Amino acid sequence: MRRLLKYRMSSAFDVCIRGSGVVGRTLALLLARERLKVALVGCWANLGSDPNNHLDVRAYALNGASKQLLEGLRGWPEGIATTPVRAMQIWHAEGSEPQLDFTAQNAACQALAWIVDVPALEQQLAKAISFQPQIEVVQTPVKAALQVVCEGQKSISRNEFGATWTSKFYAQKAIAARFESSQAHHGVARQWFKDGEILALLPISDPDGNSVALVWSVSNERADALQKLSSDEFCTALQSACGDKPGQLRLTSERTSWPLSLSSADRWVGPGWALAGDAAHTVHPLAGQGLNLGLADALALAGVIAKREYWRGLGDEKLLRRYERSRKADVAAMGLLTDQLHGLFAQTDARWQGLREWGLKGFARSGALKTWVMRQATGL
Repeated sequence: MRRLLKYRMSSAFDVCIRGSGVVGRTLALLLARERLKVALVGCWANLGSDPNNHLDVRAYALNGASKQLLEGLRGWPEGIATTPVRAMQIWHAEGSEPQLDFTAQNAACQALAWIVDVPALEQQLAKAISFQPQIEVVQTPVKAALQVVCEGQKSISRNEFGATWTSKFYAQKAIAARFESSQAHHGVARQWFKDGEILALLPISDPDGNSVALVWSVSNERADALQKLSSDEFCTALQSACGDKPGQLRLTSERTSWPLSLSSADRWVGPGWALAGDAAHTVHPLAGQGLNLGLADALALAGVIAKREYWRGLGDEKLLRRYERSRKADVAAMGLLTDQLHGLFAQTDARWQGLREWGLKGFARSGALKTWVMRQATGL
């Protein structure tokens, strides 16, 4: 009887999700909630990643909409794995005071964003999946009415379905690492735009702790040089770039880096298949919106499927086009915004610096416009 039951469970899937990252796991939970039988391509050894894995230095900035989504799926990690951002300070020139600042209080929200430790988030989603009988983790893609590709920007399956991938490379790499500061961060995220570089220090591990996550976008050549520095030399270079505002910083992790680009697939859907997350699009990380866009993809695709006509199959291309139309405009707008901001702040000429300073001062004094932008950033 057990063998027969196992065979029946594994032999008929409604959806096969190729890729078991955060977007793939979230989509699996959303579809399982609709009583669909889901195959999630991965392995339990990877799904159950260790939340204390200090080799993984990634941290995501998630907005309020993403937090609500994950909480509804019991996929939101608790405790020090999530740190609310109470304020955001931005510098683009020398000086002791930021040229622009945002606060959660002024935006009338609990937090501008949450900085989430990646291993803890993956672990919590894996736990939620383990309690969902509609989801089965499989080693390789299986037959299903709908194949959803969530494999990231280096996806192999995307080529299999005939989607063309186009990239605009920024000739930059992002460097990520973890640090401890001599002072508490108090939930303040800080960002510097200087000399064509973008440097962000994000509060992590405790709302009033002293640990921060670094994301530093620099030229390819400078990234390679920074990676070769000793820990002390790297800290010296970082302090030179951000000054003493965040306190004295001590490196507590390995450093990792990856190339930056603005990328997208020409088609996100076709008969029996769809793309989501980084398999469909990537943007510059300066606004911290990459995973928020991917989670919004998962929510939109699950919503389209839940509201389909009873006679439409899951792989119906007209049905899947609804998902593509609902997401492409928002993703294109964010891609354009981050691309233009990168282009503006990448200029090192003094005349551009004057123009940026004038624009930021005007925006800082805009009152209602500034509040509206802050509310938009929360995703709510």
